[in-house]
Amino acid sequence: MYAIIETGGKQYKVQEGDVIYVEKLNAGEGEVVSFDRVLMVSGDNGVSIGAPVVSGATVSGKVEAHGKGRKIIVYKYKAKKNYRRKQGHRQPFTKVVIDKIQA
Repeated sequence: MYAIIETGGKQYKVQEGDVIYVEKLNAGEGEVVSFDRVLMVSGDNGVSIGAPVVSGATVSGKVEAHGKGRKIIVYKYKAKKNYRRKQGHRQPFTKVVIDKIQA
């Protein structure tokens, strides 16, 4: 059984036991989070596709950790104008272990 969920403006295909890295969530480590924007569920009784979401379907998971991704460098440059700006960025994320898919 698997489901497609939406969180943080992105879509993820998840199964029970999967580990996913999503945009930072407002939940502490060890807390249980529930994703109610389930776009599709595939199981033993077939495929359910939402319009836009499947009614009554939820995916729950446990927050394992928070962290920051690798640093990216944002470099702005204008030729022949002596304009250069260098800036770094690390995107925060939340590591979630999927526990249960309810459809």
